[in-house]
Amino acid sequence: MKSQFNDSSITVAVVGCGGFVGSHLLDAILARTQWRVFGVDLDFYRIQHRLRDERCEFMVADLADKSVVERIAKYPVVVNLAAICTPSRYMAEAPEVIRSNYDHPASLADACAKSGSWLIHFSTSEVYGRTSADAGLLVEDETPLTFGPVTASRWSYATAKLLTERYIAGLKNLKWTVVRPFNFVGPYMDFMPGVDGSGIPRVLANFSSALVRGEPLKLVNGGVAKRSFTSVFDAVDFMFALFEAGLAGNSVENDAGKSPFSQAFNVGNPDNEVTIAELAYKMRRIFAEIKCVDVESIPGPETVSGEEYYGEGYDDSMRRLPSVEKAERLLGFKAQTPIDVVLRESLTWFVGHYSNTSHPGTDSASS
Repeated sequence: MKSQFNDSSITVAVVGCGGFVGSHLLDAILARTQWRVFGVDLDFYRIQHRLRDERCEFMVADLADKSVVERIAKYPVVVNLAAICTPSRYMAEAPEVIRSNYDHPASLADACAKSGSWLIHFSTSEVYGRTSADAGLLVEDETPLTFGPVTASRWSYATAKLLTERYIAGLKNLKWTVVRPFNFVGPYMDFMPGVDGSGIPRVLANFSSALVRGEPLKLVNGGVAKRSFTSVFDAVDFMFALFEAGLAGNSVENDAGKSPFSQAFNVGNPDNEVTIAELAYKMRRIFAEIKCVDVESIPGPETVSGEEYYGEGYDDSMRRLPSVEKAERLLGFKAQTPIDVVLRESLTWFVGHYSNTSHPGTDSASS
């Protein structure tokens, strides 16, 4: 184990520690290091097994509270995963989405600049905007960023995230790193509508819910858009490569060519690119294998329009293929998990967790 991971004096603040990515990161920190964790979130149902861990302190709060922000910024490393990030909310709650993804993280950045903390801020691949079907690799420091019109409230999330990136980059004395996730998937992702959440989750949980309930998988606008899917376990490995580089004594001043500071990183797996229609096909096949049934017994996909499914103001990006050269060059990191393994891990967990909740209104999810 690297010496910095053995340093029990380090406490990492993880904002959003009870969420999908945060819960996996928390488990990994406690398993791979001697660090302590200060965790902040609004609920902790994914991390019940960690609530009594002597190396953890948890607070039920969010970044809207200035005193909470100041408390978080006292720690040397701050990871901000908190966000409203479900597509259905981009249209219905644009002002709240913007406050969540700009106002609150900007306040945290101010506090970290004042305290000297290293802020690792999770942004989104959506900052690349309205990309076309023939878009090439998305490169962190080169690709032009183009968004849809103001009337397409679909872009409320992406523009807020991009503004936060620009705000962070402009702050003097802030040590920062931005992470741009490309469709992280795996166990504990999102929710099942009507059981432990409302609205429409992201595509993998959306398709998983339909499969468990025996409903058709809805292909928005035919499912021709392409996405690259990344294992959450690869994402956690990226974070440890980042921690190692950032805590090894590198700085902007003494090793600008290798420093992880003042950098935005794509974190994705370009080898796992599929159309959404292809994703539906793969998920039906894997679900049939998990359940030991004939794939033809599972309802086939149905096409719906974006506005019909998500509501007025829907717009889309047709392809998001990440360049991952920077993470490999600066951090020695490259995602390894193939898409069929990623999907099987995710679906196996989802089927097991929700096996007794096949209809909306069920009292509780199985454990």
